[in-house]
Amino acid sequence: MPVRIHVDRDLCDLHGQCVLTAPELFRFDDNDELQYNEDEVPEALAAKARSAASVCPTSAIELRE
Repeated sequence: MPVRIHVDRDLCDLHGQCVLTAPELFRFDDNDELQYNEDEVPEALAAKARSAASVCPTSAIELRE
């Protein structure tokens, strides 16, 4: 089933655990703002997206399937 990532920017404190867990999907830009793949996540990276969501200390990452 296709997965899309949504980050609640009000909850995100920029801890960066998602970046460390799934750098293919999350990164910090030059202004230290979180950037992430808002398109459908490739099936090969769906497990990484789930891992990133599970390690987020503020539960800011929601996966929509």
